[in-house]
Amino acid sequence: MILTINGGSSSIKFALYKRGEHLSKIFSGQINRIGLPAVKFTIDDQVDPPACKATDYTSAITCLTDWLEKNATLTDIKAIGHRVVHGMQHTAPCLLTEERLKELKQLTSYDPDHLPLEIKLIEAFQQHYPGIRQFACFDTGFHAAMPEVAKLLPIPRRFAQQGIRRYGFHGLSYQYLIKELSHIAGKKAARGRVILAHLGSGASLCAAFKGKSIDTSMGFTPAGGIPMSSRSGNLDPGVAWIMMKTEKLSPRQFNHIINHESGLLGISETSGDMSELLNQEERDSRSAEAVDLFCYEVKKWIGAFAAAMGGIDTIVFAGGIGENAPVIRTRICKRLGFLGIGLNEKRNNKNASRISQDKSRVAVYVIPTNEELIIAELVNKMMKT
Repeated sequence: MILTINGGSSSIKFALYKRGEHLSKIFSGQINRIGLPAVKFTIDDQVDPPACKATDYTSAITCLTDWLEKNATLTDIKAIGHRVVHGMQHTAPCLLTEERLKELKQLTSYDPDHLPLEIKLIEAFQQHYPGIRQFACFDTGFHAAMPEVAKLLPIPRRFAQQGIRRYGFHGLSYQYLIKELSHIAGKKAARGRVILAHLGSGASLCAAFKGKSIDTSMGFTPAGGIPMSSRSGNLDPGVAWIMMKTEKLSPRQFNHIINHESGLLGISETSGDMSELLNQEERDSRSAEAVDLFCYEVKKWIGAFAAAMGGIDTIVFAGGIGENAPVIRTRICKRLGFLGIGLNEKRNNKNASRISQDKSRVAVYVIPTNEELIIAELVNKMMKT
């Protein structure tokens, strides 16, 4: 069996798969709202979820390992696969040796909001299950084949020599969506001009052609691109300089503001949760503006990627917002008829698989993403080589 671990900044998703001709899921679950009130530990569709008082990431890991020891036959687990957001030059899945883990620790300053927590998970599972091999599956891997022009940053070349360039993220999600699109709409559609929109608390878009990434909205870190729950998205460098100067911010303080106090939360001043903002928008202009900016920015990226690919054949919505917010999908696609995009509102409101009009030139789909399955498949492939 293969255990998959998908650690986020305030959540841990996990799943257990049985190896065979095809991977079959035994169970999956997640711990959400780590460090916040009313932390949630859910296992598939269990009515009575396990108790968990995760006041921080360390206690959440303890909750998970305690539950696994009671509910999984650990001798049957032959490998553990981890989602690792940033690996710089490391993009292909790899065995987590001491040397590789040391290299990841040296990169924590490049992604202080994800990588330290992911390393903490890796080390915790090393301690609990020292005999089980662990593998890293990098979120940047899907974008490794982007053309050079999409990787370049317009800064002095000496910074590129330090590995500072556009990497892109949500790659495991995008890899799954392309694969699932092939099953739903056929290989021809999956190899056409596709825009993938992973819209959740962290959000990005990807332009894919022939099943490969050719550009994406996130760049060097997951804070770039469109505004997110609490991340700013792309920011004028002059704004960064003024913010740091006027409030005498250290680099660490500036990073905290950009990642934890900005985006939808920063604009609304109340919440970074899209469902809460939609409930408040009629009586709160700040919430309405946050929602409007999110939809506006996604719409602009769709237009930009249409230009980069010379048109669009398919759009796929995924992620918590992309999969569950029909009104957001409607607002994003509104006035994009000139690109051949038209939604069937009845299908859209039901979160159907295909939500575009039959006559629309661009097919629009809603596909729930599954990063854990991709991690298991990548690890399974590594174990066979």
